[in-house]
Order: sequence, then C-alpha cells, then structure tokens
Amino acid sequence: VQLQACGGGLVQAGGSLRLSCAASGHTTFTRYAVGWFRQVPGKEREFVAAWRTGGYTYYSDSVKGRFTISRDNAKSAFYLQMNGLKPEDTAVYFCALDGRIILSSIRNAGAYEHWGQGTLVTVSS
Repeated sequence: VQLQACGGGLVQAGGSLRLSCAASGHTTFTRYAVGWFRQVPGKEREFVAAWRTGGYTYYSDSVKGRFTISRDNAKSAFYLQMNGLKPEDTAVYFCALDGRIILSSIRNAGAYEHWGQGTLVTVSS
C-alpha cells in the first residue's frame, strides 16, 4: 500500500487547511483504519485523528472541535480538515493506514503499517 499526502502549507493563525491522503496498491480500502499524526523536530510522532471501520472517529484533545477527519472510499482517499489553526499546530503531518489495528492502539503510531511521506503545515502567529 502506498500513501501520498498533500495539502500542507503556510497559513495564518485562525486559518484553515485541508490535508489529503490518497491510497493505492491496496485491496479493499474500506477495511482499513486511517489516521493522521504530526511531528515536530525532536519530538515523537503525535496522534491527531483516526477513523476506524464502522465510522468511528477519534481525535486528540488538542485538536478536538477544530479538526475533522473524513474519507472517500470511492476515491481511496481520506482527509483532515483543519480549522482554527494555531501556531502550535505547526508540524509535519503524516497520514497512516492499517488493516489490522485494534481499538486500544488506534492512537499509537507504532500500530500503523503504512505511512505517507508527510506534508508540512506552518501556522504563523
């Protein structure tokens, strides 16, 4: 499975961005859990949001109410709509996908098998 992320950029605080992640090389996209993580230099990769089969969504406390994860199974793609961006949201954002993840690991970066290349989001104050 290959993932291609895009949509990052420079935005002022309070602005919005939409990240996209396109999946290819898979068998049945609908059976995969998908997630977004972010990372800043010197820190571990941090969970942002995830979508588990059945339509269950999960968010970190820091983005809840501002970010929305969605997916388009017909396009084998998923998205992260980011509103009300803050300077502390600045990071490289990674999309991830896994076909066997369990609920207790949904927020664990190490549980995801497939990763996109990352897209940089910079929020200026």
